[in-house]
Parts: sequence; C-alpha cells; structure tokens
Amino acid sequence: MNKDIEMNINFERLTQFRRKLHQNPELSGHESWTAKQLVEELKKCEPDQIWTHVGGHGVVAAFDSGFDGPKVMLRADMDALPIQEVNTFEYRSKFQNVSHKCGHDGHSTILLGVAQFLQQQPPKKGKVLLLFQPAEENGEGARAVIEDEKWQEMQPDYVFALHNLPGFPLGQIVVKPNTFTASVNSLIIHLKGKTSHAAEPEHGLNPALALAKIIEQVLKLANNDAEDEAMRVITVVHIHLGELAYGISAGQGSLHLTLRCWNDEHLEKLEKDIRETAKKNALEERLEVSFEETQRFHANQNDAEAVTWVRKAAQAANLDLLDKKMPFKWGEDFGLFTAKYPGCMFGLGGGESLPALHNPDYDFPDEITPSGVQIFTQIINQILN
Repeated sequence: MNKDIEMNINFERLTQFRRKLHQNPELSGHESWTAKQLVEELKKCEPDQIWTHVGGHGVVAAFDSGFDGPKVMLRADMDALPIQEVNTFEYRSKFQNVSHKCGHDGHSTILLGVAQFLQQQPPKKGKVLLLFQPAEENGEGARAVIEDEKWQEMQPDYVFALHNLPGFPLGQIVVKPNTFTASVNSLIIHLKGKTSHAAEPEHGLNPALALAKIIEQVLKLANNDAEDEAMRVITVVHIHLGELAYGISAGQGSLHLTLRCWNDEHLEKLEKDIRETAKKNALEERLEVSFEETQRFHANQNDAEAVTWVRKAAQAANLDLLDKKMPFKWGEDFGLFTAKYPGCMFGLGGGESLPALHNPDYDFPDEITPSGVQIFTQIINQILN
C-alpha cells in the first residue's frame, strides 16, 4: 500500500526536511535554529495553538477537536551530540564535533509528519499535543519542560514517545510493559588532600591510593547481567588526579562514574553503597570527600493500558510487533513523563545492519519515517477517534 496516498503526506519532502536538520545539528540547550525550522513547518499545518520556548527551546503544537476528551501528548527530541561525523554524504553535518548520532532529527521529522496528518484528519474528541523537546541527551530537557509555566496549561492525560533502534528489523515496533529503559545517573566523587613536593610525598595527602581502592571496590559492586532484575552497571568514564607538574605530589582528585539499574529504587541503593565506599576510603587516607550528580535519567515505566494501545496501533498499521523481554540499558529522560503521566515509550526498528546509536557513522534511516507517522496516528485513532 502506498503510504503517500493513504495518508496524503509527502514523505519525500519530509526526508528533505530531516536531512536539513541533520546538516545543521545543535547541542542540548542550543536548539534555537532547529526550533525555528519546526515552528515554520508547523504553522503550515495550521494547529490550534503553538507554544515556543517551552523548557528552553521546546515547541508544542496543539490540535484540538473542540470536544471533551483526553489530551494525548506525543513527544520527539531534537538535540544532537558532541560527536564528529565520519559520513561523507551530501547532507553530512556542517559543524565540527556536532552531529545527529541518535536520530533526533528523524524523531522530530516523524512528529512533523503527524502534524501534517492532523491538519487533514483532526481528532474527533479531546486534544493532541505534539512536543518537540530540547536537551534530552544531557537529561535536562524533560524536567525543564515540566517545570515551565506554559506546561501547566497543557497537562496531558497520556504520553507517548518512540526511539529508533538499530539492530532491529526495519519498521518493527518494539514494546515492553513496565520498565523500558534503565534508571541512569552519573556520580562524581571528589577527594581533597594536600599537595607537597614530589620528593617529599609524606608531607602531603595524595588521593592516588584512595582513588585506586575506591575504583577496585566499587567495580566489585557491579552486576552486568542484563537478564538479572538486580543488574548494576558501573562504568568508570573519567579520572582526574593532580596536575601535570612533576615536582608536585597531587592534592586532589576525582572519579566520574555512570551507574545503571533497572529501576530508581535499585539505583538509589547502589549510589548509597558507592558513597559509603568512598567515605570509608577517604577517612582511612585522611582526605575530604564530596559528591556531585549529573545527567540523571529516570527509568521509563510503561503503563499497561498505554502498551496495549501501542500494540493495537501496530496491528492496525500492519507493522511487525516484538514484545521485548528485558529493558534497554540506556537512559532516556522521557522517564520523567512516564513517572507523572500514564504512557509508553516504544521502539521503532531502524534496520539490522544500521550502525549503533552514537556511532560516528550512524544516520537515521528515512525509510522508517512512514512507519513512525503511522504508529503515532494509529495511537491517536485508538484513543481519540
């Protein structure tokens, strides 16, 4: 069946738009140009209302039936990554060390396609909210949107989002009840001692030994078995010790860890265990210790009814459906939405040979844009028509 005729959407133009976004990527919190392009295209779709600067550079478009009914929010992210693109195609990134390597250009394009559909076939009841969210990659965007005053007048009843999935068959819909993505946090351990002459380290307090012991002991807390509900992934991502000055024994150091568990409660317990380990070793070495957190992602907890709607939508769109047994280990800040509202994050297969997310040669596969538009419009149909 020809999706262009069925949905009366020009997917070739959507592809051109997606590639324009790809060529002009913007990092988290800096998506002003992207937002401007989206607003220009959304205006052509004649939504009932457009909000801008939501949680930063976020954009929300509303399509209102004018009748009572649920408010359904569909979300796409829009930020890029600090990765140097190695692809050589014509629409490759114009900028050094900035590129769309997670497919957010594609997610935004899919949601624009939904807007085009709603212009032709608005909901019969309730309201559809299309959220183009900034700053997903650093975990700050969802919280900024929810805390924005403009969001208070939206307050959806149900929320949905998709993410493209390399390694899964093209256009396949991947669902899972309950936990869909991991709970993630990055913990920084700061140790402060006292510098001394490198010839007389006994006159200082060098954190080197404490750092080494903390790393060894913390990694023993890990459980990398993704099939285990008690999974604990602990990754050392950065270590800093002193300065590059060979006459000075270091007086300070830091250890940067990324932590992943299947739910927020397990993650909190892991964080507590690591903090206690660091405090014990700091005390033994007579060091001061402090902690810092960054880029927290709450686990996506999918609502059972919302998962059922996604399954029915996939069947109605004649899309292949996979019920995944275990969650994904990566984090996604849509988890903050599913913590507040009934909803579902699901996957859209990008092809079994597609380079992995965040790989320098990754590019969103335009072939799955029609499937993304279809699944979202069918979800709307399940709830509002």
